[in-house]
Amino acid sequence: MPNVLGSTQAVRTYFSGRVFRPRLVPTLGAILVIVLTIALGNWQRHRAAEKDALRAQYVASTGAAAFEVTGAEVDVQAIRYQPVRAHGHYDAARQILLDNRIVDGRPGFEVITPLRLDNGRHVLVDRGWIAVGASRRELPSAEPPPGAVTVSGRINLPPARYLELSAQANSGRLWQNLDIARLSAASGLALAPYVIEQSPQDAPPDGLVRRWSEPALGSDQHRSYMMQWYSLAALSLVLWLTLNWESRHAEPTTRDAS
Repeated sequence: MPNVLGSTQAVRTYFSGRVFRPRLVPTLGAILVIVLTIALGNWQRHRAAEKDALRAQYVASTGAAAFEVTGAEVDVQAIRYQPVRAHGHYDAARQILLDNRIVDGRPGFEVITPLRLDNGRHVLVDRGWIAVGASRRELPSAEPPPGAVTVSGRINLPPARYLELSAQANSGRLWQNLDIARLSAASGLALAPYVIEQSPQDAPPDGLVRRWSEPALGSDQHRSYMMQWYSLAALSLVLWLTLNWESRHAEPTTRDAS
């Protein structure tokens, strides 16, 4: 108890000889840092909430019944990871290969083939992965099965952002990234804004690897960053409060000189 009383007395003595005189420039700097770090913390909190919702959507979708793909306009975010079935004919002439896809440490290609649905609309099917051959000059054929097919799989969306090394990165048969809008313009097909990742259970024995992983969400990492930004905001506030207590005998006219 004496230690507590002594500490309280020491604090009172310290502040009795000081006055709070915030300086203009440090105050503006502190406001800027606090506003910025809180905004960044809020953004990380929002991203964590988004990924939590996506995770819940993925878990709920795994047990849902498959629905028929018609190519009609839908809320693509709402149906992501939903199991689906589609009936139609593959368009082998407009098939593309996504370059630099690695499976088990081996380089290869992702095989993306348009499927013409029975109603005439088109949707992309990710048929799986195929390894690079003896030479990159000879691309693997990975021809789709002819005739009418039924494709089972799940809905997914390509990345919204990607690195592109040149303007010609997505052209011809070999593409670096899957950009559905650009592929639609290049092929002349009105493509649905999503991809069907073909299920390995119902796929033909064509040697393609179909190994679809769970989404890597990382919401905990966003929460860690959120706490770091909020902590920095709190630290900035504490420093501003601490450094603006001056001795009562200091010249107040000089406080904005720094």
